Amino acid sequence: MMKYKGYEAIVEFDDQAEIFHGEVVNVRDVITFQGDSVKDLKQAFQDSIADYLDFCRERGEEPEKPFSGKFMLRINPELHKSIAIQARKEGRSLNSWVEKCLSLYASEQV
Repeated sequence: MMKYKGYEAIVEFDDQAEIFHGEVVNVRDVITFQGDSVKDLKQAFQDSIADYLDFCRERGEEPEKPFSGKFMLRINPELHKSIAIQARKEGRSLNSWVEKCLSLYASEQV
């Protein structure tokens, strides 16, 4: 995993082409880069982020920020009711309760 200015990328090595390929994974926009060496790969990653930010600025658009911590979730109304009741029983907001559950589940998956 590579990180730069809050953007995170995964990298793969193509053995046949002898080149590294990277892709930013924490935004929906497609940002890719490649390099022949680790040094070139790091520079290409930084250049791709700079190009992306410049492109957005030229178009008068806000660049997509790495995940904001907000997401929409559609669930069955009965499940919604059940978790809202459980959150209330625990004296938590629905958001806080769901965050706690997701954190517990995610830590078990590591």
